[in-house]
Amino acid sequence: MVELKTPAEIEAMRPAGRVVATALQAMRKHAAVGVSLAELDQVARDVLAEYGATSPFLGYQPSFAHSPFPGVICASVNDIALHGIPGPYRLADGDLLSLDFGATLGGWTGDSAISFTVGTPRHADLKLIETAERALAAGIAAAIPDGRLGDISAAIGAAARAGGYGLHTDFGGHGVGHTMHESPSVPNDGRAGRGLKLAEGLVIAIEPWFMAGGRDSYRIDDDGWTLRSGDGSRAAHVEHTVAITADGPQILTTL
Repeated sequence: MVELKTPAEIEAMRPAGRVVATALQAMRKHAAVGVSLAELDQVARDVLAEYGATSPFLGYQPSFAHSPFPGVICASVNDIALHGIPGPYRLADGDLLSLDFGATLGGWTGDSAISFTVGTPRHADLKLIETAERALAAGIAAAIPDGRLGDISAAIGAAARAGGYGLHTDFGGHGVGHTMHESPSVPNDGRAGRGLKLAEGLVIAIEPWFMAGGRDSYRIDDDGWTLRSGDGSRAAHVEHTVAITADGPQILTTL
């Protein structure tokens, strides 16, 4: 069931979104060569504690996972596209890091992700990240009343194909509200003019993730969570929680 939020409820979601943006900003500032993914997870935990928020990631166990998620962030490095577990790995010069983070505050949830390079960047990584960010912007621009869900998906898919990148629709965007994952699903590819009619009050997470190798295959590690590109190429993942309003799309996961 798709739940539409009132203008007051959308405003009530903004504090959770600000916590998400604050934590991502803090982690990006802290990320450097030699810093462990576990340290970044602790940075995010400290932000949650400071604002009295809780994590929708910690202990989350969807049907595809054989164990609950152990962190408050997904920290995905290089060929890991999604759901990387924050552990002892220490960042190396040139790593491509994607951080996905959510927060629940006042009964509402925000969800966002960023990708960036650590230390000396590779041109190919910067191009991949830029394309993912462009796809996110195009998807957000299509999130308008009376549009169709397929308009968002088509905009994301077109950006991937224009860049020659691989994409997959198994994991993508989703509704956001009292919980992290609500209806509808927002695939990262589709046909414009098709699907659910977009209405004022719909709040969704739009989250492109692309694989540099141009293939759409992936594999999941034995931990049941870590999703890697099937050809070992690098991946980037970006995301915002967005409200569809009469005044246009409103990004809730910003400062």
